[in-house]
Amino acid sequence: MTESGQSESGKALIKDELRRQRIETPSWAYGNSGTRFKVFAQQGVPRDPYEKLADAAQVHRHTGVAPTVALHIPWDKVDDYADLARHASDLGVAIGAVNSNVFQDDDYKLGSVTHPDPAVRKKALGHLLECVDIMDRTGSDTLKLWFSDGTNYPGQDDIRARQDRLAEALAAVYERLGEGQRFLLEYKLFEPAFYMTDLPDWGAAYAHCLKLGPKAQVVVDTGHHAPGTNIEFIVAFLLREGKLGGFDFNSRFYADDDLMVGAADPFQLFRIMYEVIRGGGYTAETAFMLDQCHNIEPKIPGQIRSVMNVQEATAKALLVDRDALAAAQREGDVLGANAALMDAYNTDVRPLLAELREEMGLDPDPMAAYARSGYFEKIAAERVGGAQAGWGA
Repeated sequence: MTESGQSESGKALIKDELRRQRIETPSWAYGNSGTRFKVFAQQGVPRDPYEKLADAAQVHRHTGVAPTVALHIPWDKVDDYADLARHASDLGVAIGAVNSNVFQDDDYKLGSVTHPDPAVRKKALGHLLECVDIMDRTGSDTLKLWFSDGTNYPGQDDIRARQDRLAEALAAVYERLGEGQRFLLEYKLFEPAFYMTDLPDWGAAYAHCLKLGPKAQVVVDTGHHAPGTNIEFIVAFLLREGKLGGFDFNSRFYADDDLMVGAADPFQLFRIMYEVIRGGGYTAETAFMLDQCHNIEPKIPGQIRSVMNVQEATAKALLVDRDALAAAQREGDVLGANAALMDAYNTDVRPLLAELREEMGLDPDPMAAYARSGYFEKIAAERVGGAQAGWGA
């Protein structure tokens, strides 16, 4: 299959689907980040959440499909969240998911909501409820929960008791959610806990969400799995059960590398997006968020390229001839079925996306358009002095 071989009506339908795509960028992607050994500073990095939103608005300006920005509390703490939301609106974007942080305080060395000390658990729960308050003030409808909680040694704590504490905290947060609000529960195989993580996989997250109800869903971070894990199976299963809330898109080579989505394995991203489309998850109810740290590449272009990578994978997934695929599957035609997927994946969709952008009033090459805009030179000159945003700020 080639892009030029698509009928005009078929191309128009695919463009319509791509036009309604929404990809959320994370505020922390615009700050300084690095490895465990060093955080690398760059020119023009935002110094506060207002400047982060300005940078995010540039990504939306050039891609047309990134209208929301995820916050991370307390990294994005401000005195007036309603004012922050107004600022976002003035820039042409909006506040997206609110991400909690119960992993950076010294009190959380042995856990947050699963900590053996009730006082620490109370502190952690208070922060989670504060994040719901921030949702109310910003108009956000999604709370994202990730816990670094776990243990490093056998016998360090009671595994079952920690699950009880986790369930108690999640129930309290669930009860606090307002109309039209939800939380997405994230899991992670390991790190920083290495013997046992309290939420290590999709099954544990799913079990907790299933018990709570429809406002609790699972978020799939594409970097949070063991090597070789079939992530598209997880996606298909959660969609079938109505429990896939969204994604944290990134790439990994070894562990939770938080590299640009589609960089390590673009074929995996295509397979995931195909299951999303096939399973009915290509809707506004599924949050397609980026969760990346741009350590050595420029921040804004890194986000633009990431958005484009998701667009390209989605376009290829939309090109799959599902009738031909289903027929091959029914007939047991293994090679024919595989070819139906591979034909779509091997299609060059860049001309199609360039056409779409021009129809949307955008430059067909977002990366080149941003480079010509002069925005980086402007912020590099203006953002002098003060403390740059980064890990923990």
